[in-house]
Amino acid sequence: MIPGFRYIVDDITAAVAFYRELGFEDVGPRASGFAMLEGHGLRLMLNTPGAGGAGHAADDGKVPSPGGWSRIQLEVADVDQELRRLSEAGARVRTSRIDGRGGAQAVIEDPAGNPVELFAPA
Repeated sequence: MIPGFRYIVDDITAAVAFYRELGFEDVGPRASGFAMLEGHGLRLMLNTPGAGGAGHAADDGKVPSPGGWSRIQLEVADVDQELRRLSEAGARVRTSRIDGRGGAQAVIEDPAGNPVELFAPA
């Protein structure tokens, strides 16, 4: 089984285009407010608020929405090069390059504001 994660997005078409730029492949099924992609050994499910079971409100009434700081991490060979390429393709940059003990990282956002970390190990 491929590990999967789900992001809530505002616009399925824009999100699919963004993740295809990051190397994900649209594998379907495709339904109103839902898309499934695979890449980097992961399955990504995208939902708009209100679509499917994952898009429904919690018991306390809170509605799913995009954003936050929890994120997927995609390993890249060169953070600066990927950051430049994706920025030129229209990705929003949340953090420029940050060097840490484990390597270099930068955080970009998908069209709905969900964070994606680009990481190059030291």
